[in-house]
Amino acid sequence: MGFKTVVVHVSVSAGTERRVRLAAQIVRMSKGRLVGAAMSGISRFLYADHATAMGVGIAAQCIDEARESARASLRRFESQCAMLDLPSYEARLLDDRAADGLVLQSRYADLVVLGQANPGEPIAPLEEETPEFVAMNSARPVLVLPYAGHFEAPFRRILVAWDGSMEATRAITAAIPLLREAAKVTLAVFNAGRQADAHGSEPGADMALYLARHGIKVEVASQVTEIDIGSALLSFAADVDADLLVMGCYGHSRFREIMLGGATRTVLESMTLPVLMAH
Repeated sequence: MGFKTVVVHVSVSAGTERRVRLAAQIVRMSKGRLVGAAMSGISRFLYADHATAMGVGIAAQCIDEARESARASLRRFESQCAMLDLPSYEARLLDDRAADGLVLQSRYADLVVLGQANPGEPIAPLEEETPEFVAMNSARPVLVLPYAGHFEAPFRRILVAWDGSMEATRAITAAIPLLREAAKVTLAVFNAGRQADAHGSEPGADMALYLARHGIKVEVASQVTEIDIGSALLSFAADVDADLLVMGCYGHSRFREIMLGGATRTVLESMTLPVLMAH
C-alpha cells in the first residue's frame, strides 16, 4: 500500500518548488510516479462565452498567453524533478481552472498535493487552488502545505484527529503509508463525552487497535476543550511538535461542521504544518 501516483499542483506560485520537493519525497518512499499538473486558468466550459464577449482573436490571444504561462511552470517542474533525480515523473497541461483541474486529476491518483492560499501573494481568481473546494470534491485525499515553512517527508511526528466520522476514517486510511514511517503517532479525541455514540466506552481504542494491525503504534490523547475544534487541533499539534496533521474534511452546510465550529476552514486558514485531509 502506498502512493503510486501523486499529483502536485504546478503554478506560478512561489510555493510550487516546495510542493514539488515534498511530493517527490513522498513518491520516492512508495517508488511511484509524480505528475505535475498545470492549468491554463481558463475554464473548459467558458471558451464559447469568452469568444463571444471578447472577440475570437482576443480570446485566442488570452488563451495562448495563459497556456504559455502554464508551460513555463511545467518546464520548471521538469527541471526540478531532473535535479532531484526522480526516476518517474510527467508534466500535464490542462485547459481548466486550477481547482477544477485538480479535482479531475484526482480521479487518476492516490494523493493530490497543493498549497494553502497565501494572502500576501495576489493570484488571479481562475488560478486559485482553493484547497477547501479540492478537498471537498476530490476523489482522493489531499495534502495541503502551508504557504510558509520548510517541510520534509517522511513525517516523524503525526497528529491524527479522530471523531468517529466517515471523513476521519477515510483520511486515516489514506494516511497509513505515512503513518507507518512515523516515529510517533498521536490520535487526538476531542470532547468524546459529547459524542458517546461515536466513540464507545474507550474513545480512540478501536481506531488505535485498527492501526496497530497495520504495524502502527498509536498514543491516544483524550482532550477536552471549550474553544473551536480547528483552533484546538492546531494548538495541540504545536504542543506535540507534530509535523503532519491528518483529519476529515467537512462541508460548511453540514450540521457536523457547525458542531465542530468550522474546523476545516479554521485549519486551512491558520495552519502552520502540512495537513492531509479527506472528505
